[in-house]
Amino acid sequence: MSSNDNGQIEMENKSTQLTDLVDMEKPQSIWEEVKAIMLMMHPEFHFEHLESAYKDVVKLFSGEYQGYQKCNTEYHDLRHAMAVVLATARLIHGVCIEKEHFTEKGINIGLIGALMHDTGYIQTTDDSKGTGGKYTLVHVERSIEFTKKYFSRNTYFKNDIASFRDVLNCTGLNINVSEIPFVSREMELIGKILGTADLFGQMGDRLYLEKLLFLYYEFAEAYNGCFDSELDLLQKTLDFYDFIKARFINQLGNVNNYMASHFQERWNIDSDLYTVGIENNINYLNYILKRHVSDYNKYLRRGSTLKTLEQ
Repeated sequence: MSSNDNGQIEMENKSTQLTDLVDMEKPQSIWEEVKAIMLMMHPEFHFEHLESAYKDVVKLFSGEYQGYQKCNTEYHDLRHAMAVVLATARLIHGVCIEKEHFTEKGINIGLIGALMHDTGYIQTTDDSKGTGGKYTLVHVERSIEFTKKYFSRNTYFKNDIASFRDVLNCTGLNINVSEIPFVSREMELIGKILGTADLFGQMGDRLYLEKLLFLYYEFAEAYNGCFDSELDLLQKTLDFYDFIKARFINQLGNVNNYMASHFQERWNIDSDLYTVGIENNINYLNYILKRHVSDYNKYLRRGSTLKTLEQ
């Protein structure tokens, strides 16, 4: 890693991965990068609303927010929430470079929406049955309700609850984005960015394949019935990849194509590292399913996934 005369960070394209840029295990590191990106677009950006929401969401997932338990879903966890916030910031920046100027409030709604988008998995303190995985099928609606309650006395966002609702709905895979009644073109674009960032943040993660094993148990608890086993979910992930590529085009306005502009401007990297990461994950999954289907667990050893599953 080096810096040019303009202060731009330069990295070698060949070996660069998303995890080389920011420590994804540390929410504070992600928060600092989000702030750096915002200042590239708005040098006088006011962070008070965003920072307050960031701190409260960290508390929420950590079990330190009044009235709520600690997050107990291993797939939809704080790491995922923060990965989506970062992907949202990066994509807003990429779209800003190539296409559009966003208002400060619009950016706030997008990034706070990213922070809040999976709060629906968190159980209240009086909810003693099972885990938050049981809310898989209704987590978007629950996230919207949490956000509405969170901002019920906030004067800055008092007229924006509908916008939060609409952008959060863009993360629902069963929702037709074209039918969402966005209040403005800016909010439509922000919603499509969040919907894209949610997919980028999870599928581009180096731990994506390992974390799919946890996702199976969240689905199983929700009585989803879509998957018979961990292996069945892994096999159907190949079809899901085709589904999200179509969703990028048909539902989310191809805003994924603007991510590369962020990496060029911020890191002098001539590629979209999220798409690269997703393709690497899918290629490796194909390899496992073709050659090691009987002992796939042995080839999914990043992080502490297997140890956590055993516990």
